[in-house]
Amino acid sequence: MKQLLNLTRCLAVAGLFASCQSVQQEANYQVIPLPQEIVVEQGAPFILKSGVKILYPEGNEKMQRNAKFLADYLKTATGKDFTIEAGTEGRNAIILALGTENENPEAYQLKVAGDGVTITGSTEAGVFYGIQSLRKSLPIAMGANIALPAVEIKDAPRFGYRGAHFDTSRHFFTVDEIKTYIDMQALHNMNRLHWHITDDQGWRLEIKKYPKLTEIGSNRTETVIGRNSGEYDGKPYGGFYTQRQAKEIVEYAAERYITVVPEIDLPGHMQAALAAYPELGCTGGPYEVWRQWGVSEDVLCAGNDQVLKFLEDVYGELIEIFPSEYIHVGGDECPKVRWEQCPKCQARAKALGLKSDKEHSKEERLQSFIINHIEKFLNAHGRQIIGWDEILEGGLAPNATVMSWRGEKGGIEAAKQKHDVIMTPNTYLYFDYYQSKDIENEPFGIGGYLPMERVYSYEPMPASLTPEEQQCIKGVQANLWTEYIATFPHAQYMVLPRWAALCEVQWTNPDKKNYADFLSRLPQLIKWYEAEGYNYAKHVFEVQVQFEPNPTEGALDIMLSTIDKSPIHYTLDGTEPTVASPLYEGVLKVKENATLSAKAIRPLGDSKVLTEKIDFSKSSMKPIVANQKINEQYMFKGAATLIDGLKGNSSYKSGRWIAFNGNDMDMTIDLRQPVEISSVSISTCVAKGDWVFDARTVAVEVSDDGKNFTKVASEEYPEMKEDDKDGVYDHKLTFTPVKTQYVRVIASPEKSMPTWHGGKGKNSFLFVDEISID
Repeated sequence: MKQLLNLTRCLAVAGLFASCQSVQQEANYQVIPLPQEIVVEQGAPFILKSGVKILYPEGNEKMQRNAKFLADYLKTATGKDFTIEAGTEGRNAIILALGTENENPEAYQLKVAGDGVTITGSTEAGVFYGIQSLRKSLPIAMGANIALPAVEIKDAPRFGYRGAHFDTSRHFFTVDEIKTYIDMQALHNMNRLHWHITDDQGWRLEIKKYPKLTEIGSNRTETVIGRNSGEYDGKPYGGFYTQRQAKEIVEYAAERYITVVPEIDLPGHMQAALAAYPELGCTGGPYEVWRQWGVSEDVLCAGNDQVLKFLEDVYGELIEIFPSEYIHVGGDECPKVRWEQCPKCQARAKALGLKSDKEHSKEERLQSFIINHIEKFLNAHGRQIIGWDEILEGGLAPNATVMSWRGEKGGIEAAKQKHDVIMTPNTYLYFDYYQSKDIENEPFGIGGYLPMERVYSYEPMPASLTPEEQQCIKGVQANLWTEYIATFPHAQYMVLPRWAALCEVQWTNPDKKNYADFLSRLPQLIKWYEAEGYNYAKHVFEVQVQFEPNPTEGALDIMLSTIDKSPIHYTLDGTEPTVASPLYEGVLKVKENATLSAKAIRPLGDSKVLTEKIDFSKSSMKPIVANQKINEQYMFKGAATLIDGLKGNSSYKSGRWIAFNGNDMDMTIDLRQPVEISSVSISTCVAKGDWVFDARTVAVEVSDDGKNFTKVASEEYPEMKEDDKDGVYDHKLTFTPVKTQYVRVIASPEKSMPTWHGGKGKNSFLFVDEISID
């Protein structure tokens, strides 16, 4: 990391020196997100230099503000001041105007000729996005003149809802930090800030009718260290926003054409509220603002009329602060344990005639009652609700919009029911996941592995939907949950530059997307991150690696690359590469144990060293087939993951593990010829809070023909206890040596999670990594 920081500083200093020495630099319209149409024109370029004016329509305050934004951006790029004036015509000027043929309210046209620049928008918002494209086309060239080649750009966003989420309940962020977050959104052409304000660990918004929500609910006595380790830091933690501050944030965002969508989660994630008003819970408390992470079983009492009055009062104040059409009501992760035992909740279910059936339990239908109640309240005040995809359980509220976060299944189901959908699947768009597999050297994250390439690959329109149903997909959003993100630089690091990939998913038509082209455009945007002082992850400058098992040659194929095509030197013995080490020139084929080390050698500073240990066994790079299905959500590269010689770490979402749920892991490996073997090893990854358990049984069978198998070893493992550690579990079965060609390995997951677990009675996930045969 230190090497990359030094590299970035060197590049920045070198760039600044070059800028100061040059007389003129050139703009590049290949920006992020890529515009829908760029037509290079014949003619002289426009020279952006001192004396250029910015003109806006007289009497239009929004356009005047747009002009001021543009002047500020130009000063950041050039160090020069530019005059702003009312007017519609003039040479040697940048003219901001309204009126395009495109009916999309965010469309714009950017035209550059030798005598000036014109940015015309359908609305003031369209002009603002044209300004962003012009801004991002400019080099950071202090003191230099900039040549803008003649061009005509016609552009409009693919989706009308382009969001980013920010959780300020688990950790509190200042008003100024939220404003910076909004500025970052503007740079990426986003138009929605989903502001998560309350949760079990803190209530962060002043509600005047319920002052204890912030007096008590905003403060926790201490915070758990790490991932619910049982150890606490002993430090009080708090903070909240007054209604005046919230309105200030709303106004700041609106000036940048960003709508703030507030979320107060219900009926779960309410323990901070219960700590302030315990009479709203099923048990009456006492409750505390939760000191740990996860999902509390203490939720609002669905049978208490006072709860309904509380929600109407809270949302009544909320809509006075936030003018957004959408109000987010949460609706996710609401355990029904208390409701099942609560006389009031059961009486409410009986009075409403709610019954369990094969589709929904009566408690799930009770949650729908609460969601429907608050929807009717908000609809009566001219607002619409958004909820996480759990609001589908128990029946969907009539006018609700669904945010699909547990993959795409909820969004597909909602679209088929003709409900609007915002796609935000955790498998592509949860930016609290790690950006690197090297998690030991990363700032803390919740787990998982979500590199930028995967973000960029996301296609929000499920192929399983008809064209008519696809019209229900209104937008795309990425989420940032902050359990493990305590500072704003850390928050910036987690979203940048992944927001660059996200915004192209949100804005650019899919036929124009190309990841290699995107990477070539990214350094230009990163210079703007540096100019604005944004902290960002530097992984994009590191050596990238792809591993592909090659059973035909019995090799692990290794492909290395860098964003700027810098020369890569490598070793296979674990020593750090130098310029004297072999130069990577094509696919490496490794056929035995090795420790790959690779480094990009650059004149201004080398990259971080990439290191991967490769362990071969008799099963490595051999043909493998799955006899039972792999879980689709966690399939990654499929069965070949188990014989690629690469071991997974404690993150089950890293791509080094594959999962099974509701059926066994059942794999057959073809050793290609009869071979003597005497042991089989597998590893499992355990994260009990995420329903990821160890195996209950492992069995090994052998066969000469791949059809008739004989069991040679098996082991059973005890049901996991609540205090069993999370992490990697290794299982090795040894047996009398046997000569065989086919080996079948079967591992059974926990089919019914124990009573102490929140998912008791349900299937657990089984995550398995390398099958080693010796």
